[in-house]
Amino acid sequence: MPKRGRKYQDARGLFDRETKYEPQDALRMVKESSKRGFDETVEMAVRLGVNPKHADQQVRGSVVLPHGTGKTVKVIVFAKGEKIREAEAAGADEAGADELVEKVQGGWMDFDVAVATPDMMSTVGKLGKVLGPRGLMPNPKSGTVTFEIEKAVNEIKAGKVEYRTDKAGNVHVPIGKVSFSEEQLLENFNAVMDALIKARPSAAKGQYLRNISVSSTMGPGIKTTPGTEVKA
Repeated sequence: MPKRGRKYQDARGLFDRETKYEPQDALRMVKESSKRGFDETVEMAVRLGVNPKHADQQVRGSVVLPHGTGKTVKVIVFAKGEKIREAEAAGADEAGADELVEKVQGGWMDFDVAVATPDMMSTVGKLGKVLGPRGLMPNPKSGTVTFEIEKAVNEIKAGKVEYRTDKAGNVHVPIGKVSFSEEQLLENFNAVMDALIKARPSAAKGQYLRNISVSSTMGPGIKTTPGTEVKA
C-alpha cells in the first residue's frame, strides 16, 4: 500500500473510517479537510448492488446539478446545416460535420463533451476507438445524441454530468468544488442520489445502495448515508 502524505493523514484524523455520517456533515468535513493550494473537486462514489456484466443491470444516465460542477465545460457538436448554427448560438465551443470528425480523427481532443445529431452518428461512429475509451462517445442514454441541440448544450454548460457503473458496479460523479457552500454541495448530492435511485434496474435484487462516500480530489473518502431527501 502506498504511503500517504501528511496532509492526507491529517485529514483522515478528522473522522471515523467506519462511521456513516449524514451527507451535510460528511460534506462539511470534506471542506474542512481540504488543505491544498487549489480548488479541489468534490466527488461522490456509490457502490450499487448490480452486476454490470448483465446488460439489464447496467446503470447509466445523466443529471443536471442545481449548482453545476464549478468547471467550465468545453462542448463540441457534430451536426449539419441549421443545427450547426443552433449549436453555435447555444454556446457550443465548436460545431461541424465531416470536417469536425476529421479534426478529431487527426488527434484534436480539446473538449470535455461531444454531442451529435442522430443523422451524424453513422459518420461519428468512425471515432469510436478514439472517443470510446475516453468516455466521450455521444450516446442516446446520456442525452448526447439528439436533435434538441440547444437544450443539450445549455444543460451541459449549466452543469449536466453523466454517470455509469464501472466493472465493479461503482459510480463516480463530481458534485462541485470545495469552494462551494455546504448547501450547494448537498443539493448537488441529493440530485445525484435521486437520479441513481430512479435509474435502478428492475433486474437488480437486494440492497441497491451498498456504500456511499464523498471526498475531495486528493482527500480520503468519508462514508455517508443516502440522506433524508431520497429513499432507497
